[in-house]
Amino acid sequence: MASQNELISKAEDVADQVLRKSKNVLPHVARLCLISTFLEDGIRMWFQWSEQRDYINQTWGCGWFLSTLFVLINLVGQIAGCIMVLSRQKVPAACGLLFFIIALQTVAYSILWDLKFLMRNIALVGGVILLLAESFSEGKSMFPGVPNLGSNRPKTYMQLSGRLMLVLMFMTLLRFDFTTLQIIQNLVGSILIGLVAVGYKTKLSALILVLWLTIFNFYANAWWNIPAYRPMRDFLKYDFFQTFSVIGGLLLIVAFGPGGVSMDEHKKDY
Repeated sequence: MASQNELISKAEDVADQVLRKSKNVLPHVARLCLISTFLEDGIRMWFQWSEQRDYINQTWGCGWFLSTLFVLINLVGQIAGCIMVLSRQKVPAACGLLFFIIALQTVAYSILWDLKFLMRNIALVGGVILLLAESFSEGKSMFPGVPNLGSNRPKTYMQLSGRLMLVLMFMTLLRFDFTTLQIIQNLVGSILIGLVAVGYKTKLSALILVLWLTIFNFYANAWWNIPAYRPMRDFLKYDFFQTFSVIGGLLLIVAFGPGGVSMDEHKKDY
């Protein structure tokens, strides 16, 4: 038990050193990762304009005008939202725009009926919620030196809900193959997911998940190895960038912590 605690303490020390050295860069990297799926999809709407329009028209029978409007909204909405997030201009409005795009695509592409993709979309919503929470400035007290209790409660609950939604991405990665390696991966992954969800040793757990998910993403979603004419290339590219968005949400947790509703925060009271 003592050796385990010592190992965890050393790991936390390493994580703290990494965070101190990257504290000025990490939030920018987190935001870039988080909006990557929207940026890629917005660009894809431009280069696959006809294909996307025809797909929506054939799926919903909504006609040329509405299907073209759908593609245009996705293109402009996603590119504009990404630019606003990266430039730190009107971030709440940008997040609202990205929420709308997620909801629109969830319905248009029938993601509601695919549990795996639905869970990933909810995880993406969690990342955007964390981005929105990060844009909230700390409330200032009316009286100097007196804490403004409850002034930032919406931000606290947004951090909690975003954190809980993010873990759904890892639920889609669990495989029920009874091999030794897969059992270990499921066990370790589940433990880390649980720690992030309850907010215990959150920064270390989230950082390990970032490393794990990044390695998994490059291994499992290597879309650049698939010829351009095969549909699988687009599916893998979609998974690749959506996973990077969840990584961005986890990096926000690493950079700014789990928020007030967490075991890490309550430990400070004792």
